[in-house]
Amino acid sequence: MPSFDIVSEVDMHEISNAVDQANREVGTRFDFKGVDASYTVNEQSNVVISAEVDFQVRQMLDILQTKMIKRGIEAKALKESDVVITGQRATMEVKIQQGIDQDIARKIVKMVKETKIKVQTAIQGDKLRVNGKKRDDLQQVIAHLKDAKLDIPLQYNNFRD
Repeated sequence: MPSFDIVSEVDMHEISNAVDQANREVGTRFDFKGVDASYTVNEQSNVVISAEVDFQVRQMLDILQTKMIKRGIEAKALKESDVVITGQRATMEVKIQQGIDQDIARKIVKMVKETKIKVQTAIQGDKLRVNGKKRDDLQQVIAHLKDAKLDIPLQYNNFRD
């Protein structure tokens, strides 16, 4: 019976490469000359942007997003928080979306059921497994989910015939 998995994963090695590239660009840009600004990846695999003022943090967020998009990481995988200003520093934490939340998983299952395609969808932790009798049915599900406007990036892997 053909099946595939729906996952939402980000390559953390590509994240660290994008952060390194963004740090290098901030170090060489004229508008950041003499400014103490940096990107760091903390233990929860979130990116912390810190600079002297709020608008510099916003500029750094734009730099980070462009570097990540060039490295194949979708912008939907980044969830930025508000800028926190403490004394002489402004910081922002950018969360990296890993896995599919239960609420979004239920929403995806409901979307698949509403298509009336003869497949079974099961939530397995932070991913979904879709089973069907025909490969064409599974490809229709993938096409339908690609057209759907979801808040997270989805990948389709482990396709078995």
